[in-house]
Order: sequence, then C-alpha cells, then structure tokens
Amino acid sequence: MLDASDKHLLKTVADLEDIPKGAYNIRKNGKLLSRSTTATIDIETSEKEDGITVTVAPGTINESVHIPVILGQAGLHDIVYNKFIIGENADVTIIAGCGIHCGGPEPEGHEGIHEFFVKKGAKVKYVEKHYAGGQGSGKRTLNPTTKVFLEENVRVEMELTQIGGVDEANRLNEAVLGKGSSLLITERVMTDNNQTAVSRNKIILEGENSRSNMVSRSVIKGNSRQDFYATMLAKAKCFGHIECDAIIMDNGTNKTIPALHAEHPDAELSHEASIGKIAGEQLMKLMSMGKTYEEAVNIIIQGFLR
Repeated sequence: MLDASDKHLLKTVADLEDIPKGAYNIRKNGKLLSRSTTATIDIETSEKEDGITVTVAPGTINESVHIPVILGQAGLHDIVYNKFIIGENADVTIIAGCGIHCGGPEPEGHEGIHEFFVKKGAKVKYVEKHYAGGQGSGKRTLNPTTKVFLEENVRVEMELTQIGGVDEANRLNEAVLGKGSSLLITERVMTDNNQTAVSRNKIILEGENSRSNMVSRSVIKGNSRQDFYATMLAKAKCFGHIECDAIIMDNGTNKTIPALHAEHPDAELSHEASIGKIAGEQLMKLMSMGKTYEEAVNIIIQGFLR
C-alpha cells in the first residue's frame, strides 16, 4: 500500500499519481512493492535479488516502463543493480528516479547502478529524477551510476535531474557509442545549504559517425558545492560537444572541468563553459512586472534548469 508520503515521492520523481498502467517496478525501502509486465517488456528480479533485469523485445514501439524507488526507512542505505536490454529497432521510454522521505535523525541513502545494452537501430529516452524531503535531520544521500553501451545506429536521450533536498550526491555516467549512434545527456542539479554534488562523466565515441552532446545546468545556493567533470574520448570520425553552465548564489562554489581527447584525425570535439550569477537586469525586469525578489529569482532558476 502507498501512504501519503509515498504518493508524494512517486509524483515528484516519476510523475505518477498512483500505481501506473503498463510495465513498472516500484521498489520501497529496499524491497519490491509492486510489479507489472507486458507482452513486449519483461521485468525479472536478478539472481542475487539485488536489482532487476528489464528486457524490451525487438520492434517494441511507443511503450514505457516505470522503475521508481522510494525510501522512508530510517538508517537504510539501499543499493540496486539494474540491467536494461533494449532489442533491435525498439522505441521505448524509461522513467526512473528515487525519492527519500526523511523523518528523523538517522541517515537514508540509495545507490542505483544501471547498465544499458541498446541493440541496433533502437531508440531510448531515459528520465531520472532525484529528490529528498521530510522534516528529519538525517543525512540524505543519492549516488547514481549509469553505464550505456550503444550498438550501431542507436539513439539515446537521457534527462538526469536532481530537484533538491539531497545532502550528498556522487553521480557517475559512462557511455560507449557504436557506429552511427547518438547520445544526448542533459543533467540538471540544484544544491542549497551545505549540500555537495559531484558529477563524473566519460563518453567514448568509438564508432564512425557517432555523435554526443553533454549538457550540464547547475544552480549552487547557500554554502553548497558542485563539481562537474566531463571527458569525451574520440576514437573515430565523430562529433562531440560538452556544454556546462552554472549559476552561483550566496556563498556557493563550483568547479567545472571539461576534457576533450581526440585519437582520430577526423574527430570534431568542442566544449563551452560558463559560471556566473543571475543577471541584475533580469531581476529588475521581473520585479518591475510586480514580482517579489524571491519570485523573480525562482522564475529565473526554473527557466535556467528547464
């Protein structure tokens, strides 16, 4: 059964009002809460019972699978190992995410380790949201790892968002692209108070005519800190771009280190990075329209992270 805090977490991290239709796997406090499969999407518990294997049949079109995780148990640090096998020419959306409700002084955390094996011609949209809330003082930790292996002519789009409330986050993203494949990663992270977030990314453009674009948007408030590392390694004729922008407020600090490595003469790699504060003219314009300072700041931040 889902209580009020469970429903709030599911709505926040997976946009679910209740148990969804179609394929899904909902994990609560380290255990399976509910699961459903379809004729073309299968979900099985791993042999060690520490995660799941999601298998999407070849040719599956316009289907989705939800795999949210929710935590509300004091002192629990949950670790899962999930594998996704996407069949040839499939077109599927995967909605993940983790929500923590902390009600006391005990820490709570989750580590989701996801491996994607995407077969020829497939298309995948992966949406992952992280959020922590509750009135407790316990430390909230979320450490996601995502590894993606793309065969030929694959298209993958990943939206990775940390909404707020997470005290410590260490994210690792790795990808290997085959011939003619493309990968777009958009990462959005907001921190406040004394929170820290570190994002480490490595993209290997192994196949000819592969393409990748890594986009990072960071908002650092209070005394929080964010570090962003991104490495693009080109081993064939390919195109890669890294774009990272950060807004610093209060006493926040940020370190951004993009790195490009070309091991082929026809590789095209580029990067751009910027760190700064909210522009005064933007605040003035919104406040002249009747918005308070806080409302104006929130509008600018939400637009930046969109």
